Amino acid sequence: MIPIVKFPTIVQHYAHWFEPVFSPKALIQFKRYLSGLILSHNKTVDGINKIVVVESRNQSSLNRLLRESPFSGEDLNRQRLSLLWSLPGTRIKPKGVLSVDDTLLKHYGKNFEQIAYLFDHTQGRYVWAHNLVSLHYSDDQTDYPIYYQLWKPVDLEKLEEGLKGLGIPLRESKFHLKESDPKKWRNYLLGVWRRHQGKEEVAALYQSKLMIARNLLSKWVREHPDLKLPVVFDNWYTQPSFCRFLDRDLDLPYVGTLSREDKVVLKGGAISLGEFCQKLKEEHHKALREGGKPVFHKIGISYKGDREIYYSYCRTHRIANFGKQRLVINYREEDLSDSPCIYISNRLYWQSVGISRIRRHRWPVEVYHEEGKAEGLDQYQLRDFRAISRHIAIVAVAYSLLKAAPHDDALLQRLQREIEIELDGSVPFWRRVVRAESLWGLACFISCGLAEGRTLEEVMAPLLAAVCR
Repeated sequence: MIPIVKFPTIVQHYAHWFEPVFSPKALIQFKRYLSGLILSHNKTVDGINKIVVVESRNQSSLNRLLRESPFSGEDLNRQRLSLLWSLPGTRIKPKGVLSVDDTLLKHYGKNFEQIAYLFDHTQGRYVWAHNLVSLHYSDDQTDYPIYYQLWKPVDLEKLEEGLKGLGIPLRESKFHLKESDPKKWRNYLLGVWRRHQGKEEVAALYQSKLMIARNLLSKWVREHPDLKLPVVFDNWYTQPSFCRFLDRDLDLPYVGTLSREDKVVLKGGAISLGEFCQKLKEEHHKALREGGKPVFHKIGISYKGDREIYYSYCRTHRIANFGKQRLVINYREEDLSDSPCIYISNRLYWQSVGISRIRRHRWPVEVYHEEGKAEGLDQYQLRDFRAISRHIAIVAVAYSLLKAAPHDDALLQRLQREIEIELDGSVPFWRRVVRAESLWGLACFISCGLAEGRTLEEVMAPLLAAVCR
């Protein structure tokens, strides 16, 4: 744990972008918090406060920044995006891709506002967590979050009263479930809500993850009406209503993900995509044996500077519940021995190369959720929901600064004068660069103190006090 004796160059370099968001005093606390998120192993308010010697304040100052400061999260995010879009390398590009995904921010205990007991697919069990829904941008040069929102668990009393108030009937025979089986009662109410969520008044009663995703994409279209970037998402978000919303309401191209259990409608009837893939494999191998035309064709796509090879099937089919879709089935192995990846798109004229390239850009949102947690996404101890949302907003800033740095020549020149190494790498690499610079700053701080005639004990006193605070 290295005491922070001065704000890192990366924070100082970009701080002016956020001056319109904060008061002068709040800006100092913002810079302290931002520095701590990048440099501290402990990303909590207490952990950050302990290692920041520069502008040393009481821990309550950082708490007030998150709980009481009047700054706008919308303004903060707007300035973050303006910073990124000011650099050619991180600017939105014609071949960019938007992706939708969510992640669990897990915590021990349930004493956090709006926390819920949610199923964690990675662990195969339920955990206490907040759920963060993200709209992410990616191209071959960069990627970063655009918008994000924390999901809130449904308020069953509010939902019940709201449905009644809108004249939507609830079955009397279900009311006993409130006491006898609350889980079934919850599922029943949500089922009624889903059937009527097409009405604006009903949709306003509760925001599901899908509804949050719809709102984030609607906001994108309102603010960027001329940027028809494709949207990609995994199997959970590939639901008929969501796809229809993107196609008909927002006029956005999409690439969704299907499972082997989804069904394709053929002339002889509907069969599972798992069966369909097996059928195509058999036809492909037979064609190769007999010198015919293969069913799967070798394609190559460019992704983040690399070349990737797939064996791909692409054709328009009717998919059960989705209607006509462009269907792509990809294998990584030439003999088709691995598990297939199955995608659909509403652009019926697109080919497998384009669809596969676009779908490949879903991965960066997964990386952000993992690397963002290294920046502190889930390392808060705040109980207040608004404060937690602000913490996440500042984490997004920290991540974005590390994403902007490799594309900023002025910043690179400043850092190169102090750290004589090649400055080119990933977000974890840039985090290490900032820590190396912080170590250099600490050495200079001690050296200058000794050069001024102070004893080592005098120089070290504030540093030791910070570490032991």
